[in-house]
Amino acid sequence: MERNLATTIFESLASGVRLDVFRLLVKKGAEGLVAGEIASTLELPPTNLSFHLKALTQAGLLTVTQEGRFQRYRANIPLMLELINYLTEECCAGHPEQCADLRAASFCADAVLPVESADSPTEIQQGDSA
Repeated sequence: MERNLATTIFESLASGVRLDVFRLLVKKGAEGLVAGEIASTLELPPTNLSFHLKALTQAGLLTVTQEGRFQRYRANIPLMLELINYLTEECCAGHPEQCADLRAASFCADAVLPVESADSPTEIQQGDSA
């Protein structure tokens, strides 16, 4: 991921409404929601929501498909995971195995944390609890 893309993503999530929309759509997974369902779930006026949906879509955080007269929005989960990887790929100077104590203190699932080196004596196997 390039720095400019990461910056664009963070700028688009800097709004509380957009953050709420994105988190809601992450929760819904591949099913997504149509705009009206998003508006009613978050109690937002549809005109206000469309502005935020456009910003999230332009940043690449949402995909949209036309379903008759409705538009279904889905979170771009691969992009979100790519952003997490971008933020953590240089963890502990590129040696994430040195971050075992930090991993234990994190609420993140092992699947979204940087991959640890198999050469490390402090390696945490995925699924193990530290």
